[in-house]
Amino acid sequence: MPAIKGKASQDFVPIREIRDGIVITEDGNMHMVLMASSLNFALRSADEQEAITSQYQNFLNALDFSVQVMIQSRRLNIEPYLENLRAAEKNQINELLKIQTREYIEFVRSFVETTKIVRKSFYIVATFVPPFLAGGAKGIGSIFTGLFGRKETASAKKLEDEKFEEYKTQLWQRVETISGAIAGAGVRTAPLNTEELIELYYGLFNPGELERGHAPQIRG
Repeated sequence: MPAIKGKASQDFVPIREIRDGIVITEDGNMHMVLMASSLNFALRSADEQEAITSQYQNFLNALDFSVQVMIQSRRLNIEPYLENLRAAEKNQINELLKIQTREYIEFVRSFVETTKIVRKSFYIVATFVPPFLAGGAKGIGSIFTGLFGRKETASAKKLEDEKFEEYKTQLWQRVETISGAIAGAGVRTAPLNTEELIELYYGLFNPGELERGHAPQIRG
């Protein structure tokens, strides 16, 4: 019986390259990911809620291109904080303070484990479809969904070699439109750089690793 050759994990990742803070997917499309701040809508007054809703409608109406919105929920990792506390305990000279620090560490650790505190992150994705792909590409090419079906195309290589800088400028114009329009609703945005994008996708494709404090090694 012939041996079955399994696919490498990279074959299931639709990302061709991450360069200059831009994700190039295998379909040749270019994406920028913006981290967005949050606001507590429920704590606002009725007038403030109405104003926020109106501004968000204005944001949507200002767009003449598609965007993706993603909310990521991840269990809070407090291990780095606990490590700092353990170091403080070890260096503490006063025995009473050392005991109190040890008890505080145990309290924080047990509290987080029993309550399962979750951190939420919010992202907006701007996408640019190169003109030579607009007729054949499937929609805008999601980079958070439809993760399977990697396919090498000549169009993707052509985008990288010949038109990257030109299309990067047009993508940045879309990012600036999003940032300016959503700011009216009280939401601030910041584009992720290459290293932050790598960590984001590492966490998406390796759920649980970042929760345990494991992060990808970024080579300069």
